[in-house]
Amino acid sequence: MSCLAWNCRGLGNLRIVRELGEIVRAKDPSLVFLAETLTDEARLEFVQGSLGFDHRWVVPRVGRSGGLVLFWKASVKLTVVGSCKNYIDAFVDKGEESEWRIMGFYGEPETANRIEAWNKLRCLNSHPICPWLCLGDFNEIVRQDEKVGGALRSHNQMQLFRDVLDECGFMDLGFVGPKFTWARHYEDGSSIWERLDRGLATNNWFLKFSGSRVHHLHCDSSDHQPILVVFSGLEHPKRKKPFRFEEMWLSNTSCEEVVKAAWYCTSGAEDGRDVLNKVEKCGKDLNWWNRNVFGNV
Repeated sequence: MSCLAWNCRGLGNLRIVRELGEIVRAKDPSLVFLAETLTDEARLEFVQGSLGFDHRWVVPRVGRSGGLVLFWKASVKLTVVGSCKNYIDAFVDKGEESEWRIMGFYGEPETANRIEAWNKLRCLNSHPICPWLCLGDFNEIVRQDEKVGGALRSHNQMQLFRDVLDECGFMDLGFVGPKFTWARHYEDGSSIWERLDRGLATNNWFLKFSGSRVHHLHCDSSDHQPILVVFSGLEHPKRKKPFRFEEMWLSNTSCEEVVKAAWYCTSGAEDGRDVLNKVEKCGKDLNWWNRNVFGNV
């Protein structure tokens, strides 16, 4: 399973839609979060169909800017619980033991409004027990070395971002690939590169999906690079089937012999533990006998 996040800068652009389709076909993500869709519901429905996703959740653009969408496949049991211009908040396997949270996030592009997005993220920190993954374009850096070119980033500006990450218990998932996810090139030959897009997760998400990786992908149609979170740890070991005595076993006379042999063996334990050990051995021996006599697994 994997999840793609991309500030695509406009799904009305055929070149962007074509490149998005190529990425989806190559990487086969189960969920896709897109920021700055800059388009209407009809166009998003068309894009959903062309990509082959079963469901979508849309945050409409405001005027000619913004807009978010989350696409996901029917194989993912996803429930959206909230959204606004900065995020789409959802749970996978909601209400089940395997429940975890995923949020596509889009930080405020205007520096003066950025604290507004951080405060929203703080307010959403209300499920500390549930494993939480938050990914997208945060429009901010954590350290000065996440930027090359242009003016130095204000320390206070970065500290506001670090503070909200600490309060939410987020840790950076790191990345595989080029360091910077956004670039701007000017006519005078100068350029600015920054790492604005990232995957963040709480500690219990790390433990649940240990070994997961964030890949910075290449694209030509947007100034942001897509990021792909490839999940690890989803394959859980099969649970041991509980022992059940089958009525058909009574039709075979050797069943009684298996039970007697297991019951009268000496386990070396004392008191009630001896009985428990004999019951366990009896079940194991009957399962072995069942496979050999009836061919059942």
